[in-house]
Amino acid sequence: MTPLLNRPSVIQLCFSGMIVLFCLMVLYPPAAAMTYDECLLNALKTAPAETSVEEIRSDCSRYLNPEISLPSDTGAKPETPDKPSAVSNRLEKEAQTFENPFALTPHRPNYILPATYSTSSNETPSTGSDYYSDNWEIKFQISLKYRVWDNLFQNNGDIYLAYTNQSWWEAYNSDESSPFRETNHEPEGWLQFDYNPGLFGLDNMHLLLGAAHQSNGRSLPCSRSWNRIYLNMIGSVGNLAISLKPWYRIPENLKSSPEDTDGDDNPDISRYMGYGELHTIYKWRKSEFSMMLRNNLRTSENKGAVTLGWTFPLFGKFKMYLQYFNGYGESLIDYNASINRFGAGLILSDWL
Repeated sequence: MTPLLNRPSVIQLCFSGMIVLFCLMVLYPPAAAMTYDECLLNALKTAPAETSVEEIRSDCSRYLNPEISLPSDTGAKPETPDKPSAVSNRLEKEAQTFENPFALTPHRPNYILPATYSTSSNETPSTGSDYYSDNWEIKFQISLKYRVWDNLFQNNGDIYLAYTNQSWWEAYNSDESSPFRETNHEPEGWLQFDYNPGLFGLDNMHLLLGAAHQSNGRSLPCSRSWNRIYLNMIGSVGNLAISLKPWYRIPENLKSSPEDTDGDDNPDISRYMGYGELHTIYKWRKSEFSMMLRNNLRTSENKGAVTLGWTFPLFGKFKMYLQYFNGYGESLIDYNASINRFGAGLILSDWL
């Protein structure tokens, strides 16, 4: 059976779309918006005397939403919407950490799942290697980012660097000295543009053009790595956030032999990891629901993955995180094996 979309057509579509959108962002950047500090200064000068500092801060915390009327020389009180979008709240909180030299800014969620159970462990990820896999593992993720340059292209473009670490620790496998089965490292960088109001009827729109390297840092025969460029389109409607992230894998030379240290360690990874992923996150009261979908867009040998997440408060700042994963590519060492995993633990920083 002929695939619905073969690899060259998908790659060309993703790559061409990224180039076109990037050129549009550079040639027609959105109008510059008032910064948070400028809003505070303007409000202090023009707000009525009876206006409290808390009211000024609350008004300016929504500066990313252009529907807000900031304080003017008429002395009128700013009109604020009933509720800003969840993405706007996230960006406003991030802006505060960027100005604090003692604060770290989360990128993706940071969590630890002390109890994860896989019903389909991958026992033989590579030939000739010592490999141990237990059904029960501890899984955790650490993800941080740093804004290295801001206010580009009429004060609307920012450059970021980030690092994400995912680890699978067989802490309960005492027979094999409780090894770390797999650790994936992913440094990345991107140029980000924020459009307010958003495109296509969205409250906010954020376009990220970036490059990422992902590797498990291991030697042959368990070495896995790939490099990608991507376009991440993020939008929100109220408490719903949507992210569509197509990518193009940068090709590598084929190995002359399996023992060759130069060349592609996993030439077929796109058949399992696909050419992009879709994220949806919905914030309901104090809970947050997330879903990730990934697919190789083939009718024959169709492969993909889904991740479902639910977070809700426990006590204080502690929040419970329940996670379910099914499909290919949970980790690089398992990119070509179908994994079915349930996990429960604590989340330190959520998506929104």
